Order: sequence, then structure tokens, then C-alpha cells
Amino acid sequence: MFSNIFSVFVSNSLKSLMRQKIYGLQQKMLTNSSFPKIWSIIEDFKEHCRSKGWETCETEDWIKTEDEDYHNFLWTQTIHPSTFERITTTRKCGIRRGNTYKIVNVSCYGWLFQERPPEFLISWIKNDPDLAQKTAIFDFSLVYTGENICRKINDTESIVFREFEKFLEDKYGIEFRSFDTLTALTM
Repeated sequence: MFSNIFSVFVSNSLKSLMRQKIYGLQQKMLTNSSFPKIWSIIEDFKEHCRSKGWETCETEDWIKTEDEDYHNFLWTQTIHPSTFERITTTRKCGIRRGNTYKIVNVSCYGWLFQERPPEFLISWIKNDPDLAQKTAIFDFSLVYTGENICRKINDTESIVFREFEKFLEDKYGIEFRSFDTLTALTM
């Protein structure tokens, strides 16, 4: 008799725990699905840029402003330190023109992360003023958990990245906060 009561108790406890887990996952999925994916945001923003007279590309995520500067968005889930270093120090981008490609200098890179970016990346940019002037980080991880907060490092003078922030504030009500103003994350 004791074993039957115990098994019913364990069974009910497990069922309750499973229901809680499933409910939590459902809520997270609902919250996550309410904000568009990064690629969709970039496509909307590129359309916005075209309306300002800036050049964009259908198949790549760069924007060319009237001063002939290229600003490149890169979105990734994670990045290896050597890859990040190679991209940010080379400062080049292949631009497709019809059937040919042209290599151009990139003024600024904007890295977009749907999940938390690695802490090494944040530290690296914060500790290198030259890199900080040419590299912005936008961390959308809090947005995808239901908060309307995007952590950022944007010490660039990029008119495109400033416009990107304004676009997200106006269209989605996103609030931008520096990585310094939020609790540090460790990875």
C-alpha cells in the first residue's frame, strides 16, 4: 500500500513538474515568436535605408551612404575569436555587382546577436578604442525573452547604426542600454 501511495505521489509530482516545464517552454516560444528574426529586421531596415536614398543589396547586408561609406551588418549566433579578429582587422567586404564582385573597405561593422554574445567580444571592444570606433554590438537576447531591451556597444560615428537604433525604437519600441548598465553576463 505504501508503494502505491508513493508511486501515485511521484507520478503526480512528475506530471506537475512536466506541466510547468511545458508551460514555461510554451510561454517562451510565444514570447520569442512575437519579435521578428534578425534577418527579417535587417530586410525591413534595408527597405527603410533605400527610402533615405542609401544603397543596399538584396543578397547581402551592407548599406552604402551618400558619403560612399559601407556599413556592414553581420548576424551570427556565436563567433570564434580568430574569426572576429580577422573580419574586424581586414575591414573588407565583397560586393556583388551583376556577375562580378568588387572588394570594398567597410567603415563600420554592426554585429547582431539573437543570443548573448560571448563575453570576450564585449571585453575586447571595450578595451580597444580603435576597434570600438569601427565596431558595434547589438545583443537582442533580452528582446527574445520578452523584454524590450537591446544591450549594445555603439561608440561608432556610423549614421547607419544610429539610424538602425532609431528605426528599432520607433518600429518596435526597443530600448537600448549599454552593456555597462546591465548586470554582466559570464560565459
